[in-house]
Amino acid sequence: MQPILIYCYDAYCGWCYGFSPVLKKVIPQFTEYFSVEVLSGGMVLPEQPTPIAATAAYIQQAYKTVEHTTGIQFGKDYLWHIFHPELSDWFPHSEKPAIALCIFKEYFPDQQLAFAADLQYALHFEGRDLTDDEAYRHLLHKYHLPEIDFYEKLHSELYKEKAYYEFALCKQLQVTGFPALLLQASDTQFYLLAKGYTDEETLTTRIKNVLKELNMLP
Repeated sequence: MQPILIYCYDAYCGWCYGFSPVLKKVIPQFTEYFSVEVLSGGMVLPEQPTPIAATAAYIQQAYKTVEHTTGIQFGKDYLWHIFHPELSDWFPHSEKPAIALCIFKEYFPDQQLAFAADLQYALHFEGRDLTDDEAYRHLLHKYHLPEIDFYEKLHSELYKEKAYYEFALCKQLQVTGFPALLLQASDTQFYLLAKGYTDEETLTTRIKNVLKELNMLP
């Protein structure tokens, strides 16, 4: 089998948002050696709707660490909700962006990383509420996705099941935090390339080392 690069992420994960620019730079160098599969991890799945106020105090500190470490910037429209949680109408939930990604992958499997990054940018920079159907409309235009078909699937049980299958798959891969990056070389052979944020140079070296071990690079 051709190796598969498996990226376990969540649309609500700030560290994943910071990791996106690294992936955009590194992965295109190696696409001849493996295909790419993005899996949603289901990081935020409250049994009862939980307002952003529940995590706002933590994020108020954590986002600065992500910015300092990765160089990414969080947008003022996102941070408004973080610093005014009592006024925010956000109830974060990973389900809908995961369903959206499942739908997208059927149309453009080769652009999974780009779409996942767009979802994160929509939330963390533009301040779009990913539990709201309208948060996706601009991406439908960008990728020329059929609106009626997309929104039907966004509310279908079939694609909800696909999303929850991805959540379960991340657990099966023993992913306990995001982002996580693995290379699957065979049915039983997996290499962990990144557990948490990893810089460009380190990730490039790790990928090259694995490909050399697999005799795919000299």
